[in-house]
Amino acid sequence: MAKKKTASTAEEKLRALYDLQLIDTRVDRLRVVQGELPLEVEDLADEVAGLTSRLEKLKDEAATVAQRSADRKSGIVESQAMIKRFEEQQNEVRNNREFDSLNKEIEYQNLEIQLAEKRIREAEAEFDGKAEIIKGVEEKLEGRAVDLETKRKELDEIVAETRAEEGILEKMSADMKKSIDDRLLLAYSRIRNGAKNGMAVVPIEREASAGSFIKIPPQRQLDVSARKQIIIDEHSGRILVDKEFAEEEAVKVTTLVAKKLNKKKA
Repeated sequence: MAKKKTASTAEEKLRALYDLQLIDTRVDRLRVVQGELPLEVEDLADEVAGLTSRLEKLKDEAATVAQRSADRKSGIVESQAMIKRFEEQQNEVRNNREFDSLNKEIEYQNLEIQLAEKRIREAEAEFDGKAEIIKGVEEKLEGRAVDLETKRKELDEIVAETRAEEGILEKMSADMKKSIDDRLLLAYSRIRNGAKNGMAVVPIEREASAGSFIKIPPQRQLDVSARKQIIIDEHSGRILVDKEFAEEEAVKVTTLVAKKLNKKKA
């Protein structure tokens, strides 16, 4: 089995470590994006499902109100028929008592008609109100459905693209690890796993390690800039590189990743 070729000088080791950090950080960011996008689509899908369910319920309620109104109208027709029959019977009565009895039935049916007409007006007002709400929900549902379809297409495209980039970066990360001494790689992994943001190698910014406000002594900063040894910040526990060094490596890695992506797309 061939022995892996590792970086020999301190500067070579630092470059390998920081390049690995840049690659791993890009992978971390892609995974965050991949984790958030499906949640956005899921939220939209839940909203569309909720609106669809609400729309169905509103339509059922509107149909019930309309049926109630139709039943009232049928009741009015029946009452009118009964009134006509009672009036015809009044012409054939033999005494006032029968006439008064029929008259009371007619009055009762008239009251039923008045009550039914009132209920119909109330039902129609309720139906109109629900129709207005239904219209609003339908418009909102239509808009959200379009948003969902658009977001799903965006998600499919972005996930496909990020997965392609993630595959390239993972291979670069694996290749980069082959050039790093096992003990140094173990230290990098330990520091990275212990950091909330996964940063094990960081540049000095504003006289402090990136993300920290505790200043690094001037002599220590000079030692980092000299790149003659691997220096760990005593406060954050991270491996330090100078800003110029970090910028150089960032440009190099960004350019390399872009080339590999373009090659894959070609």
